[in-house]
Order: sequence, then C-alpha cells, then structure tokens
Amino acid sequence: LQRMLSIAVEVDRSPTCSSRKIADELFPFILNIPLRSQREALLNTMESQLLRCRLLELLFQHSCDVPSTSSMCLDKILYFLSHCSVLLRFEDETATWQRWDEMLQYLSLLLMSYQSVILAFSLAEHLWRSLSDRMDLMIQKAKPRHQESDNISHLDIRLKMEDFTGRMQKVLGQPFPPPIQEKLLMLQ
Repeated sequence: LQRMLSIAVEVDRSPTCSSRKIADELFPFILNIPLRSQREALLNTMESQLLRCRLLELLFQHSCDVPSTSSMCLDKILYFLSHCSVLLRFEDETATWQRWDEMLQYLSLLLMSYQSVILAFSLAEHLWRSLSDRMDLMIQKAKPRHQESDNISHLDIRLKMEDFTGRMQKVLGQPFPPPIQEKLLMLQ
C-alpha cells in the first residue's frame, strides 16, 4: 500500500497536487482508525514524505478551532503548536497524557517530514514539477528556496513552546510523564 501511494504521488505532473488529492481521500479513513498504534503504523511506514506531511497537516487543521489558511511552512507548525487541541479520542481508557503524547509525536513527525521535503526539493517550486524535471534539477544541484514563513526566530520557538507547555500543565499538572518531557525536548 505504501509503495502504491508513493508511486501515485509521483505519477501526476505535479506531486504537490496529487499528494493533496490522495491525502484528501485518505484523511476520513485516518480519522476512523480506532487505535493509536494503527494510526502510527500507517504514518510511520509512509514512503512519501510529501504525502505524510499533507496528511499530518490535515490532521492538525482538523484539531484547530480556527484552521490556518497559510501554506505548509515552519510558521504553520508553530501555529499548530499554539492552536491545536488534543487530537483523536477513540480510546476511552487512554490517559489524557497519552493523547498529548500522541499529538507531540505527530508534531515531531510533521516537522521531520516537512524538513525532508524542503531538503529534497523546494516546496514552493520544485514540487510543482514532474519527477523527470526534478531529476534534472537535482543533477544541476539546484538549491531549494525557502519560503519567507520558514524564517522563524529562536524567540518565536521559545515563546510558542512556553505557551504550549503552559496549556499542557493546566491539563496534566506537574511533573510531566517522562515520554512527554522527551518529546517536548525533541520537538523544541
């Protein structure tokens, strides 16, 4: 399945467009996956970083009271950090901290997927091209162009992390469970 999805993203002349179409079709199914382990298995084994990035973006958009209208960028990831709520609530016996842990896991996965996409190609330009055109650009060692909204400061990160940590403290209390602490450090 993952190989087929990866090929499907690349078949179209524009991988960005095809990943959006595929993600829009897959997203309702992801919402209906009842177990965290099953959701993580699907997302962790995804071969297409672009498709995984888009699916995670949809997941976080779904969890925000006011979805962001900007395109995918580092600033949007910070927006999700500030505005998303605990994601999926299928497992009633799941402790609240585990739902926060899942959200942190997906935020880290989104950040890694986005960075992989940016390092491989410029999201703003190269992913609107076909695979053969991108191969020519890679041979020419074309540098990716970062978006203006990818220029975030250390202060922005620190303030958003402090805000996020404050929201979690209100819900979970102190101290955080060790998995939460590790994921917070990794995300920052």
